Amino acid sequence: MKLRNLAGTALLGIGSIALANTGLRYDGELESPLVGNEETFRWRGMDVAYTEGGDPDDPDLVLLHGINAAGSSGEWREVFGDLTADYHVVAPDFPGYGRSDRPPLRYSATLYEDFVRDFLSTFDDPAVVASSLSAAYAAAADDVDFSGFVAICPTTRAGPSPPKSPVRELIRAPLVGEAVFNLISSKPSIRYFNADHGYDDPTNATEEWIEYEWRTTHVENARFAPASFVSGYLNSDIDLAAALADLDVPPTIVWGREAEVSPLTDGRELADAADVRLVVFDRAKLLPHVEHPNRFLETVRESLVAGATA
Repeated sequence: MKLRNLAGTALLGIGSIALANTGLRYDGELESPLVGNEETFRWRGMDVAYTEGGDPDDPDLVLLHGINAAGSSGEWREVFGDLTADYHVVAPDFPGYGRSDRPPLRYSATLYEDFVRDFLSTFDDPAVVASSLSAAYAAAADDVDFSGFVAICPTTRAGPSPPKSPVRELIRAPLVGEAVFNLISSKPSIRYFNADHGYDDPTNATEEWIEYEWRTTHVENARFAPASFVSGYLNSDIDLAAALADLDVPPTIVWGREAEVSPLTDGRELADAADVRLVVFDRAKLLPHVEHPNRFLETVRESLVAGATA
């Protein structure tokens, strides 16, 4: 009888977890947070969504969002429209994120480096603005000819090193993994990470934006790419300083003075090692382009003009 009761309790618990997971799933259409033409790049059997704006005859500018649990091209929401006045701007959602396909792969830095290289190769001499880990992925594309390069708090490490396989497999696991990820991506958690890591002024993450971040982390298969992120499998092995120094155009590094996860000391060391320009934004953490869009736009235009005349 006790064994039967225990089995019944276990089944009830599993059923409750499954029901809770299903109730938290977002089944609606995930709209683009950017205003522009919605297009698709077919890559390795996946549909990669991207938004483009501006005159196609203008210079190409590709915006690569940072990698985190709720990453998407919406990171560029404060600057995308203004940049289309001078550039043909393209902002993809990485595979496994945003409006792109999210197959249950074991995502890796190598996969993302290959994606960035292949995506950028479809443009002639593109300029790139890349955030956090995506800046390392772009810098690794040594066979792409850049016309400009701006990196925002670039890093090769955003998770444990060496990677933690048990963490990745836990989050990938059915039922329990989905429940764990639902906790990580709950609205209280999103608000916490925004305030602790992303924004010096947390009010710059509006309730509308927090709602979008919640939706993008609750679509089907949302947990698989972040599982690799939080466990360290998206860390890049490149020598970032050497890769930046080897670019054919003078890159610019942008950093928030108040950043703690990737502190300004890291930015200064990287800029010194690569011998590149460092622009520091006061009252900003990891997202100076969201917190201070006007100054950021000026910095991007200055950097791209310098690249064009190099």
